[in-house]
Amino acid sequence: MNQNWQQFLQSQNAHIENGSVRDFGDAGAERLAARDASILCDLSESGLLRVSGEEAQTFLQSLLSNDIREVDGQRAQFSSLNDPKGRMVASFLIWRDAADYLLQLPRVLCEPVRKRLAMYVLRAKVKIADASDDFVLLGLAGVAATTVVQSLGDNLGMRSENGRSLIRLAANRYQLCLSPDAAPALWPQLATTIKPAGNACWNWLVICAGMPVIEPATQLQFVPQMINFEVIGGINFKKGCYPGQEIVARMHYLGKPKRRMFLAHVASDAAPHAGDSLFSADMGDQPAGMVVNAAASPDGGCDLLAVVHIASHDSQTIHLSAQDGPTLVFRPLPYALP
Repeated sequence: MNQNWQQFLQSQNAHIENGSVRDFGDAGAERLAARDASILCDLSESGLLRVSGEEAQTFLQSLLSNDIREVDGQRAQFSSLNDPKGRMVASFLIWRDAADYLLQLPRVLCEPVRKRLAMYVLRAKVKIADASDDFVLLGLAGVAATTVVQSLGDNLGMRSENGRSLIRLAANRYQLCLSPDAAPALWPQLATTIKPAGNACWNWLVICAGMPVIEPATQLQFVPQMINFEVIGGINFKKGCYPGQEIVARMHYLGKPKRRMFLAHVASDAAPHAGDSLFSADMGDQPAGMVVNAAASPDGGCDLLAVVHIASHDSQTIHLSAQDGPTLVFRPLPYALP
């Protein structure tokens, strides 16, 4: 987290642990606001890679699952970096900053993914840098957030001007990307209308929206379709080749995934973590699935995104961590699966 920004947040009663805002003094009330009202969150758990240079577009086009040519000043994009077997190394939200591209992913993955991308640079006129501390990312959600965002000039898509990028992620959910100098001046204006909340509240909203994020524990675990990446617009099947493209395309045109990502709730005092195994009777000692992301629910327990064998999901009871572990209660995703 940018140190000046961290000091500002602490002056606003933020409790910060390991570079992430835990809460602003009342985590329970903040979770309820995420469910029932509107919240304002610092997103410093996320980092940014800047890809620049005259061949940046061509470079990214050859590596990522989506068509990077569609990213411009009015459109952001989900995409992924995969290994040659089609397994996901990282998931991104990507947008333009002038002539450069910003790739958003968990901050903890920025350096290993930067190094992996750098292996492909060779003689290309491209530079890849960690830009995480060059910006402040804010998440705004709820009806009041929409009102505030519209006052900032939202066009219900993406707007990038004067060093500030505004991305509409979903109905009543937005992200602002600001300079560290501009963020402290804007925060009080936003916080008078929207309740500040810890990062876990934002993570819960992302989970409820069915939007997966690859974390260190889930790297190389999923082909994109397993986490519904084609459904949320993270794959373009008409673009050219990229690492793993043959596997991803074959699953799309010639088969279907045996595993899919589902939304679930678990009434457990012990919070699940990304990478935790799931079990069902039909699979015996073999895991029936894996937790993708999880966050505390305002209603108690935790909500999570989980990749599960479709047959097990349809016919079995799924348990967290062990055959006799807490039971997952599945809930509808906000989008239809193929």
